[in-house]
Amino acid sequence: MTLRRMTVLFGAMLAGAGGAAAGDKTDVVRDLAGRVGPIIGSALACRDIARPRIQIIVDKFTAVIVEASTNEAERSDLTQMLDRSVANGRSAVTSGRIDCGSADRQLADLERSIARPAPALPTVVAPSFSAAAATAPTAPVPIAPAVRGVTDREIRFGIAAPFSGASKELGRQMKLGIETAFNRVNDAGGVEGRMLKLFAADDAFTPSRTAEAMKQLYDKDQVFGIIGNVGTSTAAVAVPYALERRMLFFGGFTGANVIRNDPPDRYVFNYRASYTEETDAAVRYFIKMRRILPRQIAVFAPQQDPGGDAGYAGVAKAFRSLGFSDAGILRLEYKRNTVDVDDAVNLLKAQKVPIKAVVMIASYRAAARFIEKTRDLYPDMLYSNVSFVGSTALAEELKLLGPRYSTGAIVTQVVPAVSGYSSIVLEYKNALAKYFPGEAPDYVSLEGYVSANVLIQALKRTGAQLDTEKLIDVLENMRNLDLGLGTQLSFGRAEHQASHKIWGTALDETGKYQAIELE
Repeated sequence: MTLRRMTVLFGAMLAGAGGAAAGDKTDVVRDLAGRVGPIIGSALACRDIARPRIQIIVDKFTAVIVEASTNEAERSDLTQMLDRSVANGRSAVTSGRIDCGSADRQLADLERSIARPAPALPTVVAPSFSAAAATAPTAPVPIAPAVRGVTDREIRFGIAAPFSGASKELGRQMKLGIETAFNRVNDAGGVEGRMLKLFAADDAFTPSRTAEAMKQLYDKDQVFGIIGNVGTSTAAVAVPYALERRMLFFGGFTGANVIRNDPPDRYVFNYRASYTEETDAAVRYFIKMRRILPRQIAVFAPQQDPGGDAGYAGVAKAFRSLGFSDAGILRLEYKRNTVDVDDAVNLLKAQKVPIKAVVMIASYRAAARFIEKTRDLYPDMLYSNVSFVGSTALAEELKLLGPRYSTGAIVTQVVPAVSGYSSIVLEYKNALAKYFPGEAPDYVSLEGYVSANVLIQALKRTGAQLDTEKLIDVLENMRNLDLGLGTQLSFGRAEHQASHKIWGTALDETGKYQAIELE
């Protein structure tokens, strides 16, 4: 079908001539949705094209969908067809396949097809289409959302994380924190009247399953963006998937460089400090506060893991900045996504220079197993772990072993102590108790809550006419956001990490975290 024939047919349907059967009408509307949608989408991607022009087309095509549908399922099917086509049109402009001049001309053709008298199409459209088009509203209508995952009633986000396997508690807690924040804003009326919804897909902390989890969120759940994905190796799969589709990837639960390119990827934003910053802080604490020699510090991390590499790089950076050589830093490795730490323990035992402190970049079960197997051998050993460990889960694992295993274990944090009384922590704990009674406050869920609130603030500033590009522009201009953390949060075009703050915590003899000064 040529563009001219398609615009004529669209105009005829809006004018409403003839008396076609219901099945014929839906077939024609389905075909037109696949052709009109890309024109709407390409126009939406061009900022110089006036939005009221586009909205008129959307309104009128919505009326056509309503009139052609015999039931809710049929209406939903036609609407989703239009949504997908709109997304394809946006992509055509953002990828450079067509320019805004062409998009404007195509939109003008559609406008002319509506304005001029239409030919009779008795075998295609029933007369009642005329009334539908005549009464089409000029305000935005809920049935024809122009952006994937966004309607007048909701905004859909997705999370791909481990909800099974050895690291499932990380995924559960991150999801819990995000949903707590979403529930709180939804109770207050949502964002521009839209409820925030979170859809979850399980990748079991296994990169080979991450692509399918992302595909589920994008194709089946039709999410607007991604928030709170857990893991580094999994992010190495998820981030390219999101970037190829120009989809927001926000608040990943990893401090690795895979989501911290320089310059930053346009669609990737982080709340948290990096592993490099966390391990740098741990090393400075060991050397300056505990007077441990650099050669007595080792790194415990997974094999061939970008997160482990980032943590190791932080240790090396700290050594150099303090005037020490970073050559020969001992790296104790274990197989990723397991608790097989025997090789690391054996390598530690083989050292001639006694190791007195270990900086860990590990999951909670692997970290606990390593401490269990080395505590008796080295009673005075100091252990620190990055926030990714899952502080509560680590504490529970160590408490099962006994007080001597947990006491003194340090975790660097990217959020304040959950036992504290800062504004954000009190707000989080009140909301958690309200929406998920019985759930204990946790550092991972607090991070999810904070990260989600940063996103919520950006959504509010974007306004009712939400799309990904507008949201990114708002995020890149967000400065000095004060959520009550004790530090302000900012983004910029060259800065997609909101916070660089590190807090120190250590387990006491009761298995609870207490704040410590890192410097």
